[in-house]
This record gives sequence, structure tokens and C-alpha cells, in this order.
Amino acid sequence: MSKQDLGTRSGLPDTLRILMQEFPRAHWQTHANFGGMVQFWLQRHLMFRDLLDRLQTETRARFDNATSHDKFAPRLSRLGGMFLQELHGHHQIEDTHYFPQLIGLDQRLERGFDILDSDHHAIDGLLNGFAEAANAVLNADGDIAQHDATGRLTESLDGFQTLLDRHLVDEEELIVPVILKTGFSG
Repeated sequence: MSKQDLGTRSGLPDTLRILMQEFPRAHWQTHANFGGMVQFWLQRHLMFRDLLDRLQTETRARFDNATSHDKFAPRLSRLGGMFLQELHGHHQIEDTHYFPQLIGLDQRLERGFDILDSDHHAIDGLLNGFAEAANAVLNADGDIAQHDATGRLTESLDGFQTLLDRHLVDEEELIVPVILKTGFSG
């Protein structure tokens, strides 16, 4: 594992955060190029964070027996399916459409896009693990099996949140300054 891997890094290296000095996060919303593309990107990221928070809240409530399996299962299926589809689709579009274009706007950041692409592969594994854990809950038969499967799902979601947040923050800090600087609109 390298220091650049999603599970081990604490942020992007300073050499890839060069535009953050010129475009600090605190000033993004007041920049003239903060609009369409940046707002859309950040809203998608907020949606992923919100979906994951809702999944965690619902799963903890089920684990604590604050809700029944009959009420939890359809919510898990709906929220989990949305989370899986939306995040996977988002990453596909970034990898095939946006990242190649953004690299061309500032070649100094190419290694950053390689890191984000590696993150997407790591997150694919997390998504698969989440799907397996969620399906185990949905298919568990009996209170004990459901409780055990829900506990494993809770642990899976907690680890996922940490890694997803690391990725989203790093992606925002690499991409948003490029868009602000260049006015890129996709």
C-alpha cells in the first residue's frame, strides 16, 4: 500500500493542492465561475454523503431494534439501490468524460486524477461489499440472523463513510479549483 492509497492517505500531497492556495475552499462560492458545473458537482457529493448518512441512521435504528425488519428492508433496498447506482454512475462519467478533459486543463494535476481513478476502483470494491452486506440483511431469516447481518452492515457503512469522505474531499480540492480557474463547463 502506498501513501497515496485511499485507505492510507490523509489528503492529497501538497504538490497536487497547488490551486487550493489560489482558490481556497472558503472563497469558492463567491468566485465568478462558481455556478453550473461546480454547484452540480458539489450537490452530487452532498447527495452521496446524505444517502450514506441516511443508510447509517436507518441501519443503526434497525440494529438497536428501534424499527422492525419489515419497515427497514424496503428502505434499505431503496436507499441502498439509489446509493449504489448513483455513485457508480457518477464515477463512470468522471472517469470516461470529465477527468480526461480536466487533465488537459492543467497537466500538473495529472497524478491527482490518477489517484482519483484508483479511488474509484477501491470504492467499487466497497460498493460490492456494501451490496453483499445489504443483501445479507435482506435475505437473513430470523431475528438473530437479521441482527447479526445488520451489525455487519453497520460496520461496513462506518468504514465506507470514512473512505468515501476522504475521496470526495480530495476530489473537490483537485477539481473545483481547476473549474474555477478555467471556467470549464463540461
